Amino acid sequence: MSRSVLFDTETTGLDPLNGDRVIEIAALELVNELPTGRHFHTLIDPERDIPEEVIRIHGITTAHVAGKPLFAAIAQALIEFLGDGPLVAHNAPFDFGFLDAELGRLSLPRLGAHRMVDTLALAKRRFPGMPNSLDALCRRFNIDLSARTTHNALLDCKLLAEVYVELTGGRQRGLSLATQETKLPVAVYAHVEARVPRLIAPTETELQAHAAFLARLKQPVWLEP
Repeated sequence: MSRSVLFDTETTGLDPLNGDRVIEIAALELVNELPTGRHFHTLIDPERDIPEEVIRIHGITTAHVAGKPLFAAIAQALIEFLGDGPLVAHNAPFDFGFLDAELGRLSLPRLGAHRMVDTLALAKRRFPGMPNSLDALCRRFNIDLSARTTHNALLDCKLLAEVYVELTGGRQRGLSLATQETKLPVAVYAHVEARVPRLIAPTETELQAHAAFLARLKQPVWLEP
């Protein structure tokens, strides 16, 4: 069983090096790259204003984050939820950059690039030259976008989890004929009669026809020792 975490952030701007901060973070637990239902989600007081042009994108105002915990107050719970496995995000360098900046302010270990799984990079490899935003991928995979009127970290995570399943072929997992048994109800078994194996032997005519066919082939594998 492999555990990873898919996450998304909303911020006050585009660059943590210019003082922009995280104002919302959501994370979903994945086991074998499929959602388990466990999640982490919180709004965060960024200790600064949220510009109007940014509010128009994600809809989170200064009033929404007033009285919410500081990043320092949720950092340990977030670190524990993220664990030490792979971390999945869309345009992951952006989200990693912001979380690393927040963790750095607290002198806490940063995430580590080796843990990064970027679904935007996965999508670009699969659909080169095509739009690969979260909205575009949802439309491509027929994922319902009706609830997405603004950028909301928790909703974006749930949508991205569905996209990630499609990008990694997750809907086909578990369909192994070699490892799964098909169990019929007892009532069905009651009407199934025991089958006796029956030997099927070819006739002399069939054997001659097969030999003639092999004679026309160059080095047929059936005749190798």
